[in-house]
Amino acid sequence: MKITEVKSSSNKQAFLDTTRVIYKNDNTWVCPLDNEIEAVFDPAKNNFHQHGKAKRWILRDENGQLIGRIAAFINDKKAYSYEQPTGGIGFFECINNQDAAFLLFDTAKEWLIQNGMAAMDGPINFGENDSFWGLLVEGFTHPSYGMNYNPAYYKQFFENYGFETLYEQITNHLDVHKPFSERFTKIANWVIKKPGYEFKHFKASEIDKFADDFIEIYNDGWQDFENFVPIKRATIIETFKKMKAIMDEKLIWFAYINNEPASFIVILPDANQMIKPLKGKLNLMGKLIFLYRKWKGVSRMRAVVMGTKQKYQKHGLESAIFIKLKEYVLPLNQYDELELSWVGDFNDKMLALHDAVGATFGKKHLTMRYKF
Repeated sequence: MKITEVKSSSNKQAFLDTTRVIYKNDNTWVCPLDNEIEAVFDPAKNNFHQHGKAKRWILRDENGQLIGRIAAFINDKKAYSYEQPTGGIGFFECINNQDAAFLLFDTAKEWLIQNGMAAMDGPINFGENDSFWGLLVEGFTHPSYGMNYNPAYYKQFFENYGFETLYEQITNHLDVHKPFSERFTKIANWVIKKPGYEFKHFKASEIDKFADDFIEIYNDGWQDFENFVPIKRATIIETFKKMKAIMDEKLIWFAYINNEPASFIVILPDANQMIKPLKGKLNLMGKLIFLYRKWKGVSRMRAVVMGTKQKYQKHGLESAIFIKLKEYVLPLNQYDELELSWVGDFNDKMLALHDAVGATFGKKHLTMRYKF
């Protein structure tokens, strides 16, 4: 076996093509767009390079055939917030061969050690955790846009190498046509009518305002979670702009109390239903297919992230937002399912909300750590 650092254009293409080898007989898998994977490793398109670095490698067998890949990252803003300096690995793909998998892990580990790290988390992304994050271990069904999908045998690779689970990432599914409970609806409608409470959907024409509101809510609501790092404005602007091609403004909602940003939910149509036929290629034909599928409409949505300021977390704002969403979604007669992804097993409040709206279990991913 031969492992090669990705530097040349041909090796960049090989890094992308590795997934097409691994999943060539898997009809459930959806190939991510090549340009979105490449953007992760492009300093001009991923602002995490301003405070970190990344490397990636491909693995070939003795006949020169692609059999695996891996990337390693160091996020300086987060690496030193643990008891030991901790980097990350991601975009791991490998044939069902443990020796090959361990060679990929070893290569990433050695680079991380050379750069002062003492542990590695994986599989993670060199960016926010809304995409390409976690090892799928339950619920090997159609993946939604941005959610990791992988063969079941990867779990054994990670465990045998010595990775241990840091936390579980729970994804639940909500039947859009299933009515909310009477109690839930009653409370939500009461909240909507409270004086000073206002609910607005996102408008791309006001992206700067909503980006600022998002940051204010997110950084307040998540600040007490372990190893939290405040989100940067550039990251949110970058994310909103990336979502623009697929977003429906009326699926992204903000709640305000006396004009103060208080809560939000970001939901996107499941772009994987649009891009599956493209096989990762957004060329001219791919764009035409994408536009046709977008016009035709998709049947699934994905809740990417929710957040509420700490002082408003018992005000029923999330319930009210779900009612607002349902008022918009049901008359469309388009969507059947909302994927609520993903929630850490440490986030009791959000898991309780999933239960309150009647969601059922969908998938489980793991975020794992290996200490050197």
